[in-house]
Amino acid sequence: MESRRQQQSEGKNKRVVVIGGGVAGSLVAKSLQFSADVTLIDPKEYFEITWASLRAMVEPSFGERSVINHTDYLVNGRIVASPAINITENEVLTAEGCHVVYDYLVIATGHRDPVPKTRTERLNQYQAENQKIKSARSILIVGGGPTGVELAGEIAVDFPDKKVTLVHKGSRLLEFIGPKAGDKTLDWLISKKVDVKLGQRVNLESVSEGSDTYLTSTGDTIKADCHFLCTGKPVGSDWLKDTILKDSLDTHGMLMVDENLRVKGQKKIFAIGDITDIREIKQGFLAQKHAQVAAKNLKVLMVGERESKMATYRPHSAIAIVSLGRKDAVAQLPFMTTIGCVPGLIKSRDLFVGKTRKQMGLEPDVAHA
Repeated sequence: MESRRQQQSEGKNKRVVVIGGGVAGSLVAKSLQFSADVTLIDPKEYFEITWASLRAMVEPSFGERSVINHTDYLVNGRIVASPAINITENEVLTAEGCHVVYDYLVIATGHRDPVPKTRTERLNQYQAENQKIKSARSILIVGGGPTGVELAGEIAVDFPDKKVTLVHKGSRLLEFIGPKAGDKTLDWLISKKVDVKLGQRVNLESVSEGSDTYLTSTGDTIKADCHFLCTGKPVGSDWLKDTILKDSLDTHGMLMVDENLRVKGQKKIFAIGDITDIREIKQGFLAQKHAQVAAKNLKVLMVGERESKMATYRPHSAIAIVSLGRKDAVAQLPFMTTIGCVPGLIKSRDLFVGKTRKQMGLEPDVAHA
């Protein structure tokens, strides 16, 4: 028993640095804050429940619960609000010149998504986007993946008088999952009077400022008062290309990890979330599972237990729920694809915000200023 206490005490002295304060990074930092000396490095001062961001565009007050200051959940750790620009065998360098020493490192930089630094600025951004939607009579959405589809659904349900056009370069919507889900989603959007144009692109760079005319790759002309770009974001790994992990990146810029979520060839560096090369759909709930496995394995290593006690991560099958407004959703499950209010009951009303807040140790319905 005394030996166990000594191991735990030694673990608390280990310096764990987490780079990236998104879904995965924030959870692993929160999970380890009383088991180690934790530092979270993130360009922004808050954690955002990203799959709720589109609801916050049509209902800005929703962001009060989905945008959470790191200090609200990380009560026993240090926060460095600056981008990481380099790592060595034992320290991380940030853009502002801060050197952060580590015993163990977790990289969770996900996808590159330029957002404001402070929570207040992010909430103000939602107010501005909401005003943009409200003041427009016609709206163009570019991209038919989950982001574009969910935004079209949110606007079509909350603002049925708006003329919404969705342009997607692919031959079907939601190409990250099966064709049945895309077909059912297309029918749902059409039923909400959304004009969906497949197999077309829009060159936004050719649109002059203040213009309401957009030209597609097939020559179609679209009139819209404003547009939203909802295409994929690049992986947040460019900064690693000149570091000790440059040879750990695959051809897509993903960090190659082993079954314990350690970067291949590294003993004390883990990678979790969207930046990993794990063959599965990149989704928030899977990033959370990565964080749980990594936290468990770090606790094993920090107290000096055998590596054989570490947990392994197995890739998950293609399960996805895409919300369609406030009541409906399309769900791809292992043996069926369904659309309507039943999958909507699972996700669309609260978008798992209350559940995620509880997981972070916060009240599900109370927004912290």
